[in-house]
Amino acid sequence: MHPFVELAKKTIETYLREGWIIKPPEPLPPEMSEKAGVFVSLKKRGQLRGCIGTFMPTNENIAQEIIRNAISTATQDYRFSPVEEDELGDLVYSVDVLSPPEKVKNLSELDPKKYGIIVTNGWRKGLLLPDLEGVDTIEEQLRITKLKAGILPQEDVEIYRFEVKRYK
Repeated sequence: MHPFVELAKKTIETYLREGWIIKPPEPLPPEMSEKAGVFVSLKKRGQLRGCIGTFMPTNENIAQEIIRNAISTATQDYRFSPVEEDELGDLVYSVDVLSPPEKVKNLSELDPKKYGIIVTNGWRKGLLLPDLEGVDTIEEQLRITKLKAGILPQEDVEIYRFEVKRYK
């Protein structure tokens, strides 16, 4: 298991079992000391159980980003009830570290297998990670991302793309 995934797992297990937030490892490994947006995803028996993250860094380093987003994923994803302690043995964790978003000028610059996207229209914003099961076309990726943002299909949006390094 990759150290990013171990940290997410330890964070959620400690938080649910003991009620406290762990500290980043010391000394901080070099790959955890960088700054980046991070998403933590949980699956249970192959089905999404939670996914929350940040597309731009909001903490001092990746370790703190993972800790914060892991707890949010387990307890604050509005699509699901909070994870219960008795579910911990059934969870599969993944951590996505995002590249900085770049504005897309043409849809030909997109590829749902390689790039995640962010769509914006005024204050409304939606994000979809890349390489998701069942999302095979640019049109489907845009449709889902607009839906997440509360943006109607015919409304214009600014589109940004980003890459991820996915750790399982």
